[in-house]
Amino acid sequence: MKLFVNGKEIEVPASAMEKRIVEFLREDLDLTGAKNACDIGACGACTILVNDEPNRICVKLVKNFGGQRILTIEGMAAPDGTLHPLQQAFVDCGAIQCGYCTPGMVLTAHAFLLKNPHPTREQIRQAIFKNLCRCTGYQQIIDAVEQAAPHYQKQAEAQKETAPVTS
Repeated sequence: MKLFVNGKEIEVPASAMEKRIVEFLREDLDLTGAKNACDIGACGACTILVNDEPNRICVKLVKNFGGQRILTIEGMAAPDGTLHPLQQAFVDCGAIQCGYCTPGMVLTAHAFLLKNPHPTREQIRQAIFKNLCRCTGYQQIIDAVEQAAPHYQKQAEAQKETAPVTS
């Protein structure tokens, strides 16, 4: 079976099919951003994107992800290590304290901004409310998502300009 993780094709060994995907990413691929915190899919620390949708993976098996496009926090930064504008906004706004929730929070916000590049603060709050953070009080996280929104707005405008015209 194949997975597409952070833009790379990964051949999954048969021995890993019954492994939880969070363990496969962390142990086999050394992608440690997704955390196994609650072990029931409730807190959001294990969130990755699967086909651009947030997915809590601490209770899901590798075999359920065949052929899927997976994005982890490690895949957000540029190849040269430059942080994605959303990651940089988290740094700039002080939205990272202990950092445990950060990968899942950033990926959840990324998926949200891809769909809604012009969010209100209330929409941001609603988009991230299922991801638990014990440190920041969420205001800095909302600030970061709001600060990064213009990047997504520019992307959306660029996509409109290059989209084929249909009649």
